Amino acid sequence: MGHDQALEAFQLECGALGDAVAGLSDAEWNLPTRCTPWTVRDLLGHVCVVIDWLPAILDAPSPPEAEISAVEYYRPDDRFSPQTDAKRIALAQDRAARPADGGAFAEDFAATWRRAYRLCRDQPGGRTVRTRHGGAMLLAELLLGAEHAPAADKLEWSRSRFLRKATGRELLNEAEAAQAERLGIRWLALG
Repeated sequence: MGHDQALEAFQLECGALGDAVAGLSDAEWNLPTRCTPWTVRDLLGHVCVVIDWLPAILDAPSPPEAEISAVEYYRPDDRFSPQTDAKRIALAQDRAARPADGGAFAEDFAATWRRAYRLCRDQPGGRTVRTRHGGAMLLAELLLGAEHAPAADKLEWSRSRFLRKATGRELLNEAEAAQAERLGIRWLALG
């Protein structure tokens, strides 16, 4: 997935998420999600925390070359230990508590992702960044390293369906899981 495609996916996904939360009631903001222990508000807080990192990452000097792919970045190591998860949850809950009400939080989220989108759009294709964990990777690496892009094409899924499957919003059936495994596709560790 190239720079322009990754930005398009980011814009579409954030727009859809923003639309989904814009009209939530106070009670809906506090509903549990599949990402235990987060409520809807907490989960959006987590998304905001991650997006909030982008401006500083983009202000830093660009490393000369990518050292890791997104698959390597989201590997299941100490980044997903109970201690790190506890910090991640606390950061998300703190970020989610800032806006006074749900409507203000939805507007804050929209402003947050649009700023990051503009900053990323202004970056050249092939821009490398230093992640918060120290590795250098391509800014547009999304979900798969470049070595797996041809394999992903063999799944014959639309981009939006691939994104839903890869992020767990649409479950893989047994045949799809077996095909992805045969193709050597490793899904990201997202929690």
